[in-house]
Amino acid sequence: MADEKLSKLREAVAGLSQISDNEKSGFISLVTRYLSGEEEHVEWAKIHTPTDEVVVPYDTLEAPPEDLEETKKLLNKLAVLKLNGGLGTTMGCTGPKSVIEVRNGFTFLDLIVIQIEIVEKYTKSNIEVHTFNQACLLNFLSQYPRVVADEFLPWPSKGKTCKDGWYPPGHGDIFPSLMNSGKLDLLLSQGKEYVFIANSDNLGAIVDMNFLVKKGELFGNVTPKTLADVKGGTLISYEDKVQLLEIAQVPDAHVNEFKSIEKFKIFNTNNLWVNLKAIKRLVEADALKMEIIPNPKEVDGVKVLQLETAAGAAIRFFDHAIGINVPRSRFLPVKATSDLQLVQSDLYTLVDGFVTRNPARTNPSNPSIELGPEFKKVGCFLGRFKSIPSIVELDTLKVSGDVWFGSSITLKGKVTITAQPGVKLEIPDGAVIENKDINGPEDL
Repeated sequence: MADEKLSKLREAVAGLSQISDNEKSGFISLVTRYLSGEEEHVEWAKIHTPTDEVVVPYDTLEAPPEDLEETKKLLNKLAVLKLNGGLGTTMGCTGPKSVIEVRNGFTFLDLIVIQIEIVEKYTKSNIEVHTFNQACLLNFLSQYPRVVADEFLPWPSKGKTCKDGWYPPGHGDIFPSLMNSGKLDLLLSQGKEYVFIANSDNLGAIVDMNFLVKKGELFGNVTPKTLADVKGGTLISYEDKVQLLEIAQVPDAHVNEFKSIEKFKIFNTNNLWVNLKAIKRLVEADALKMEIIPNPKEVDGVKVLQLETAAGAAIRFFDHAIGINVPRSRFLPVKATSDLQLVQSDLYTLVDGFVTRNPARTNPSNPSIELGPEFKKVGCFLGRFKSIPSIVELDTLKVSGDVWFGSSITLKGKVTITAQPGVKLEIPDGAVIENKDINGPEDL
């Protein structure tokens, strides 16, 4: 049955003129592995907590050279690749999330460029920068056809040739796409040796000299897990190798154990430092067989299947690959408007493109912010604040209903603000709210 499915799919894919031969072969390879059931299932008893040799504490890394010329030589070997990520549709955006304004009128991409320019100006180095459009199907990312679930045929072959018929196969596609696009050979010809890969919406993912001094083919950055990160992937020791474990791979009986911050204390930030020659070697050998992530969806009433891979899962194929347990400051993602409120507040300052935490915040954890659906889209979120409240002393904030914030507001401790159905609740300018439940104007 699987052979018959694959034969029909292969024939249909051969007739797709919108994608290259490399994309066709990459897609067929992924589907073949999926149908064969070759995917390894994790044996829970073999999972071990990684030692400090496998996941190295950041503060034990060798210090970078103080000599400016030596620093310049190291940086000249570096390329930076930023993942544009999804379309930010959950935040009401129609383009890549990286073009959202973050602070002071600057977008994520603006801040990335400013950061690199500052480093280059100081060291007189030349760092190559690329963006990887994971959502837009532009630049050098592959596009694969969505598969109609009940027929197991590519949707474009059945007439869905618009963008909805296609999908990007996850950021695990970075490695073959670098090779197939010619970018990898170009970088190597320029004397580049390493690429720093990170999500563009992670404001903490900045160039760090400490990683350029360390020897190895791949460094995966992890950071201490909090209760907000329990579903995130983690690094484990498995059959004497470091490996990424995602929640989708976890047997149902062990999901709660996986979510525990006692046993699994770290999670994957999706920041990778990778040796370019190693990427070339492994792609040429077709050795990167990362775990397949089936992603079923319903688009325009049609049930379709996407097969994806994650870049971090490649760690087990590289020699001398390790995790590095980095400070939480290197993980500052913006996935929702609640995250945007954090980085736009006085909890952070912006200097030379770098977002720095306010030292006045004594609690090492950020406030927990939960905003209602009225704040979900960026435009609505911005429209409901005259200015972002001060939250340096805030522990938790929960907002629901038709709530509007004035200017120069201060929130402290545990705050809940609820507008009753059909009632507009305005928080006045200059209000200071500390450890209160606000359910109407009478509570202010």
